[in-house]
Amino acid sequence: MTNQKSIHQTPIQIAIAGLGFGESVHLPALTSNPEFQPISLWHPRNKRLLEASQKNKLKIHENWDDLLSDANVEAIILATPPEPRYKLAKEALQAGKHLLLEKPVALNANEVAELQKLALSKKLSVAVDFEYRAVPLFMQAKRILEEGSIGDPWLVKLDWLMSSRADQSRPWNWYSEVEKGGGVMGALGTHAFDIIHWLFGPTKSINALLSTSIKERTNPLTGNICQVTSEDIALIQQNIIGVNNNQLIPTQISLSAVTKQGRGCWIEIYGSKGTLILGSDNQKDYVHGFGLWLTKSGEKTKSISPDNDLAFSTTWTDGRIAPVARLQSWWAESIRTGNPIVPGLSEGFASQKVVDKARESNNAGQKVFI
Repeated sequence: MTNQKSIHQTPIQIAIAGLGFGESVHLPALTSNPEFQPISLWHPRNKRLLEASQKNKLKIHENWDDLLSDANVEAIILATPPEPRYKLAKEALQAGKHLLLEKPVALNANEVAELQKLALSKKLSVAVDFEYRAVPLFMQAKRILEEGSIGDPWLVKLDWLMSSRADQSRPWNWYSEVEKGGGVMGALGTHAFDIIHWLFGPTKSINALLSTSIKERTNPLTGNICQVTSEDIALIQQNIIGVNNNQLIPTQISLSAVTKQGRGCWIEIYGSKGTLILGSDNQKDYVHGFGLWLTKSGEKTKSISPDNDLAFSTTWTDGRIAPVARLQSWWAESIRTGNPIVPGLSEGFASQKVVDKARESNNAGQKVFI
């Protein structure tokens, strides 16, 4: 939780770079927290930047270098598409700015490691927006696992079956290019791997099958039919090293962006003393709609609510905002105290390493070790 004494200090002055998720989620989350003062916006398209500036009554930096040289900007939230994120993050760190990065952090784990080394040398706090760690029912699930209520995990299944890309008329864009960080692995896989690491432990080995169901889409700028090189389905088997008992936990992950009437996000955990299920069929909001069910051996299934200390103090119609606001508050505390932020680049590296190895496994047609 945020250090209560720090709210009496001068707010940390923030710029937001990238105006999709940045404007719709990060900005309202920031304005709810007295730790922060959003002061500036940046976007590569000037028209979009001016529209956001007028709407939110914030100044703009039309030039990225001007933003980096602005001494009033102490920290930057980078919510751009994945491809430019590594370069922008590296330049921001070199300019002495704290960062909150969307995921995937970069296009490969080596780039994440470089950012981590630079951040450490500059003594800067870099958070990564793995916001499921800040969702009350996910936090409750972790608490139940740590209490040993279901015993040793014997099998973990994570199904994340969405329909966001199932419409074949949806236009071609950066998401369609694996070289630009597009695909279900970056959109869902990075979150899924971090959730598994957080709840259970690190990945030891992985066997992955990636596929592209919709192989062509229309470029809206040219009208041309373009090839889709990014995957829209990923089937993954992992061995996880359980941090509590150091035993291997077989884990199965199914990811899809093209499942019409998909079942949403469900995590099933089968243990030696019971079963824990966490899931939601809500495809429009990844917080609202989740439920948590615990079944202990010989007992009836119980619906579990989050403990009072895990509940959000403020909520929004858009369920994404509250967990992002909570994660931002952790970031503020890290900036104030100099303590490491979790989730940060260490967690970003671990997740991206599994993404890289999944692609290696798919290309080789065999299991690979981390």
